[in-house]
Amino acid sequence: MSTISTANRQMFKRLLWIAMGFLVAALILSAVERKSTRNANEVLIQIRELPDGNTLVNREDILLTLERSFGHRLVGVPLGAIDMNRVERVLEEEPFVLNADAFIDAAGKIHIELTQREPILRVIDKNGLNYYLDPSGRKMPLSPHFTARVLVATGNIPPFVPDFQKRKRHVLKDLFALTNTILDDDFMRVMVEQVYRSETGSYTLIPKLGYQKIVLGPYEAIDEKLERLRVFYREGIPYEGWQKYSTINLTFDGQVVCKRR
Repeated sequence: MSTISTANRQMFKRLLWIAMGFLVAALILSAVERKSTRNANEVLIQIRELPDGNTLVNREDILLTLERSFGHRLVGVPLGAIDMNRVERVLEEEPFVLNADAFIDAAGKIHIELTQREPILRVIDKNGLNYYLDPSGRKMPLSPHFTARVLVATGNIPPFVPDFQKRKRHVLKDLFALTNTILDDDFMRVMVEQVYRSETGSYTLIPKLGYQKIVLGPYEAIDEKLERLRVFYREGIPYEGWQKYSTINLTFDGQVVCKRR
């Protein structure tokens, strides 16, 4: 009798656990069903600021982008009918958006978290067209909300082509490499404000302080030229003064040729 009673108790426990499992599953399915039939009641958007604390895109831009893609506002739409993967894909196609994460909370609110693309160079090409380049070399339009204070490139710069980095030689490829060289150097980053490319392909740097023009010449031996410039600023400028020269020429191999005002 004791053995039979023990077996019955064990079977009852198993049946009880199975019944509880079905109950939990039913509750989960019911909750999912209720959530999917509820309507989205709010869209909450968080845009991570750029390092300088600014944003190139705002909440209204994001809502408009989603409305154009879906054909309607998301608020009021059944939650089960909203493809959150599509929301992320649509936003990541925007030129100012690097990454988008979207999810729905238990209260029926849509949360969207955005990471912006960060411009590192503003290009004004020979046709007068303006755009930014981000750290990957992707083209970005100017923002109607904020003008990023980044290095500016002007002069004889050809129109943008998406594959400029893959080409064996291209002006944008050289310009992008020069930009990264400047930004990677603490001294150059705080000193240089603008890069100008002449009709002959000579590059000139315009500093933030002073009125000198720093002539690099053609895009070759850039690291060596910039090292000569560092040494000159470290050892020559303190004695001669910032305003004494109008041009600092690094074109000639191993030399720094200065023109007095």
